Amino acid sequence: MGRRAARSPVSTTPNVEKVGRYPAMIEHQVRVFGSGEQVARSAELAWKLADVAADPVAVPADVTEMVINRVIDNAGVAAASLNHGPVAAARDQALRHAPAPGRAGATVFGLAASTRISPEWAAWANGVAVRELDFHDTYLAADYSHPGDNIPPILAVAQQFATWQPPGGHGPGKQPPGGRELVRALATGYEIQVALVRGICLHAHRIDHIAHLGPSAAAGIGTLLGLPVEAIYQAIGQALHTTTTTRQSRKGTISSWKAYAPAFAGKIAIEAVDRALRGQGAPAPVYEGADGVIAQLLDGPHATYVVSLPAAGEPRRGILDTYTKEHSAEYQSQALIDLARRLGPAIGDFTRVASIVLHTSHHTHVVIGSGAGDPQKYDPYATRETLDHSIPYIFAVALQDGDWHHERSYAPVRASRPDTVELWQKISTVEDAEWTRRYHSSDPAEKAFGGRVVVSFTDGSTLIDEIAVADAHPLGARPFARTEYVAKFRRLTEGVIPAAEQDRFLDVATRLPDLRPDELAGLTLTPALPLTASGTDGIF
Repeated sequence: MGRRAARSPVSTTPNVEKVGRYPAMIEHQVRVFGSGEQVARSAELAWKLADVAADPVAVPADVTEMVINRVIDNAGVAAASLNHGPVAAARDQALRHAPAPGRAGATVFGLAASTRISPEWAAWANGVAVRELDFHDTYLAADYSHPGDNIPPILAVAQQFATWQPPGGHGPGKQPPGGRELVRALATGYEIQVALVRGICLHAHRIDHIAHLGPSAAAGIGTLLGLPVEAIYQAIGQALHTTTTTRQSRKGTISSWKAYAPAFAGKIAIEAVDRALRGQGAPAPVYEGADGVIAQLLDGPHATYVVSLPAAGEPRRGILDTYTKEHSAEYQSQALIDLARRLGPAIGDFTRVASIVLHTSHHTHVVIGSGAGDPQKYDPYATRETLDHSIPYIFAVALQDGDWHHERSYAPVRASRPDTVELWQKISTVEDAEWTRRYHSSDPAEKAFGGRVVVSFTDGSTLIDEIAVADAHPLGARPFARTEYVAKFRRLTEGVIPAAEQDRFLDVATRLPDLRPDELAGLTLTPALPLTASGTDGIF
């Protein structure tokens, strides 16, 4: 934790280099260009992102270790969702798209490693599996993100090129990308997404955060393939232009599209790189144009943002600022689940509760709290996706159960239990200015995603407690390290993936930097028994 590119006022200040305990960072001023203004492409944010992606820097050991952790994390949460309807449907769609002749193809979670799929569709299926439970890593700053969404598309492209050289890529006489190149590519994907999430707020304009994922995945694929800045620039522009969507996917009745949205961005990123390799261009300037994203969809023609990126030759350490989840729920509920588990025994008899008020940040209040104004957040028959974004529901169940489970806690019979519904209706959120300030703090010792809970009882007494960060957070009571990532993986794959297959995957994943190109196909998981198909047909 520790770097943040805050929003700046309108300024003509040139790019400024910042040096600290992190790599030297360049604070790039990003503004809208006038229609008649002549500006070099190197001044565009898309070009600066591409320049970072094309820089052949080494990956530090601690970054490599964290990349391995997140590959393990993604696989575990994907395994636990393999029999969910949205994942089965995406997998069935992928099965209709074989790789082109002469290409290796990519693997899909739940299928045999010998079953190969065209990479964009493999990324689609795996992206849905990874996101379905909302249980992998997160980064919160000016906007939201799940940076682990970069892994499925970048890995799928790496597997596609196991025995083949992409045009304009690594070139003759060089090996296809292997584990070392994959680690570098994933470090790029995380770096670019973290930089965009720090610097540019999308949700204030009701734009979904996958608009930061399309460019980051395209940039990571560019790093993987060793593409020149020009090709990566075009791919980033195309990916942004085609993945800018509204936030209705996370508002009101939340459907399975919440899991599909990042998979869509990853799929589009692969297609964008494919077009760029074929010499096809993107709208430009895609961020700064008079009809571009900033002027027309974000803060308008007079806006200025600051996006911090590593200076030339500096390593990409953005992944170290991100954090995973111990509980399968929206990240802003993680700390509050831990607090509920602590408070439950102290309350004891829940019929004594008159009201529970969660004093928390603006983001938590309006996204997953009562400040959203969504009646669905109090509906015992709401979808799993909606309950995942209801802190009143989540807090009630965590209080009563002293636990949070990725399946049991969302079961319809659990959500409709009368005593739970009664308690749930007594829980509300309010914004607290101090928690909002801490949410946005650039000081890692202050930055917080928790809140203060006031429990009022029918006898007039109160119980008050608070928590700043989740127990699993790097500054929490029980920070996640490799041991915890592996334990989470084991819990999620138990009963789904045979123990021998779990062991095989962990062996491959922990050797990630040393894997040969043909060994990258081992980064998948196959159940003992075939999975159930979605049971429906589509166009494919």
